[in-house]
Amino acid sequence: MVLNDIWFVAITVLWVGYFVLEGFDFGVGMLLPVVGRNESERGGMLETIGPVWDGNEVWLITAGGATFAAFPEWYATLFSGFYVPLLLILLALIVRGVAIEYRGRRDDDVWRRRWDIGIFVGSFVPAFLWGVAFGNIVRGVRLDARHEYVGTFWDLLNPYALLGGLTTLALFATHGAVFLALKTTGDMSRRSSALVVPSGVIAAVLAVAFLAWTQFHGGDAATIVLAAIAAASFVAALVVAARGRQGWAFLLSAVAIGVAVLTLFAVLYPDVMPSSINPAYSLNIQNAAATTTTLTIMTWIAVIFLPLVILYQAWTYWVFRRRVHVE
Repeated sequence: MVLNDIWFVAITVLWVGYFVLEGFDFGVGMLLPVVGRNESERGGMLETIGPVWDGNEVWLITAGGATFAAFPEWYATLFSGFYVPLLLILLALIVRGVAIEYRGRRDDDVWRRRWDIGIFVGSFVPAFLWGVAFGNIVRGVRLDARHEYVGTFWDLLNPYALLGGLTTLALFATHGAVFLALKTTGDMSRRSSALVVPSGVIAAVLAVAFLAWTQFHGGDAATIVLAAIAAASFVAALVVAARGRQGWAFLLSAVAIGVAVLTLFAVLYPDVMPSSINPAYSLNIQNAAATTTTLTIMTWIAVIFLPLVILYQAWTYWVFRRRVHVE
């Protein structure tokens, strides 16, 4: 049981890392046609995430792999029941990755504009659908006695999940604007800074509504405190951003997104996929888990290699810490 708890926490941490780091990548991609007024500026925007975007996706790969190994029943039900939205996310991530790598391969404005559309779409779709997916996981889906999803794709597009999608979309756009304000100079930085508060106010309203609604799906005093911390951190990020403190704004924005994700998993625990048909059909950290031997081996591997991966990625951010100039 202790190992089950440890791996639930570990997967939570992986998703926190993914949303915090990939969140500003998505934000930069969505703001590409808004902030970038010419090719030099759009190229500069992509240079801010160029050294790190593919490393940020490692958190998603690791979260999926850890779920497959630690909670195979959860993985099987999730990836079969959510097949369509997850396929759309995968295709969007592929398009975005190819677009980032290929847009500069030819000195042609039409070529670049087409790939820029791919970057925008490849950022917008996952930013929205991840919120929809996690909204459904927390809310509960139609699982039968065999832990199989018996609903339809349209069942996933319920009001609570759609609100979750709009929330992540707005949060990532704001997070990306804060990141661009921090990592660029001149007009790009000023235009990005000007977007932070307007987009942040929309994101704050959506996030408060979503987290408040989330409390009805199993929240308690602890999750209320976590939600309050997330909300306070995000409001503080907007305040310091308006004062030009971009470093603090980015840190607080990251804390807000991270604690918000933590809130969702805290509401979910000990379930990993609740059933809306019958609570007895729900998947939890016990009936969805792998064997004790598997969890033990995984724990030792994680203890050895996870710190190395985190140190390497931290070093990467340190190496590429300077602002990007259009020149």
